[in-house]
Amino acid sequence: MILILWLKLKASTTILFRLSTFSAPHMNKPRLPKTKVSPSVDAPGCDDYLVNLENVRQVQPEIVSIEKAQQMAEFFGTLADPSRLRLLSALAQQELCVCDLAAVAKMGESAVSHQLRVLRSQRLVKYRREGRNIYYSLADSHVMNLYAEVAEHLDEPAT
Repeated sequence: MILILWLKLKASTTILFRLSTFSAPHMNKPRLPKTKVSPSVDAPGCDDYLVNLENVRQVQPEIVSIEKAQQMAEFFGTLADPSRLRLLSALAQQELCVCDLAAVAKMGESAVSHQLRVLRSQRLVKYRREGRNIYYSLADSHVMNLYAEVAEHLDEPAT
């Protein structure tokens, strides 16, 4: 797979980075089929590739750092699992113990515990112990707001 990254520096300088990854002939990795993007969802671009330096200078200091972007990608990667989202959906309603979460999500308790451990690692859920039971809830209002905003966004009609 070849990734070509164009980076514009100043108005007249263009640097082309070509990064290629390849596997040795003895390593036959299965290839995923190429996906086609239909023209109706293709992102429109610029007709003239001309960089507006004023816009670049204004935005560049505010762009997220590479480290923060990595953290955010890991956070969203945690949310990219349907089982975890179903657990968050249940916890958005009320605090539940592992047994109840397993029944609601139709998963085994072991699987639920594993997913909750992942969610806890990203500080999306918290827990409290009551006797022999452990009750989980969303970590804070940010998580509830994030969940609600995404759900609302997906219910909006496409434009």
